[in-house]
Amino acid sequence: MGQIAPQYERLPARRGFISRIGMSLRLHWQLYVMLLVPLAFVVIFHYMVYPNLRIAFMDFRPARRWDSAWVGFDMFRRVFADADFHRALRNTLMINIIDVFVQFPIPIILALMLNELRLRKFKRVSQTILYMPHFLSAVILASVAYALFRPTSGLVNVLMMNWGWIDEGIPFLTAPVNWVITYLSINIWQNMGWGTIIYLAAMTAIDPGLYEAATVDGAGRFKQIWHITLPGIKPTIVILFIMRLGHILGGTFDRLNAFGNTNTREYSYQLPIYIYEKGLQNGRFSMAAAVGLFQTLVALFMVIMADRIAKALGEDGLI
Repeated sequence: MGQIAPQYERLPARRGFISRIGMSLRLHWQLYVMLLVPLAFVVIFHYMVYPNLRIAFMDFRPARRWDSAWVGFDMFRRVFADADFHRALRNTLMINIIDVFVQFPIPIILALMLNELRLRKFKRVSQTILYMPHFLSAVILASVAYALFRPTSGLVNVLMMNWGWIDEGIPFLTAPVNWVITYLSINIWQNMGWGTIIYLAAMTAIDPGLYEAATVDGAGRFKQIWHITLPGIKPTIVILFIMRLGHILGGTFDRLNAFGNTNTREYSYQLPIYIYEKGLQNGRFSMAAAVGLFQTLVALFMVIMADRIAKALGEDGLI
């Protein structure tokens, strides 16, 4: 810590910070070029769209563009008075809250289990198999799910009926309550491997000497996990939990659209579906922008509150 890299030692002190940046750009220009693509994506799709948020305060008409009439908070009043918005908000909160408290601990547990494996090849193969579903699209997942969980001819129901576990097929994706359980289970299965990678990377920063000292003191595997591994990755857990709370009103339209059907709209009708059907599909862009801005403000509030709580508990937090 505190040492200057060899390539920078040749620089006179008077050249200062700007010269160091220039040297870094010359030495590592390939890395900076690779960084331009994700950086451009963030700037274009996350920051350049901010001026267009004024659509939420206008009666926006594409033909008139920015000459559309200003209506202030009228669009928000219309949205908050809409019964369909209340239903979508309730479903979004319910699904995401369950998802946070059920899905969030699973990658941690899985990472702890993988970290204890001593066979490196088996560990690598397991990691690869676990995070591969993360790259599957919602359409592919829904197609496979409907093929597996079809009540009469789905593989899961056929096997359970042949084994005598059930007398008739279970409507996993066509009954509302069953849909919620199946939808959340598939979401957990798809994303648990990707979260595991982050925690395993955090575990590599833990000093191996701590485990050696614990072993000498007679601590077993579980005590080492509880007193060394978990405290070592606690900052990562806190940061990821804060970021997850920022999506408490979020959702993925393609996933809901692929898995949802008329029989399950009682729970599958969520804010992304509401924005599409009430806003974009009907040309009511101001209403869609108002709901999107509402989601963003709630997410910002949740992240700030979680960050304050984390700092009050002695963690570094995110902001």
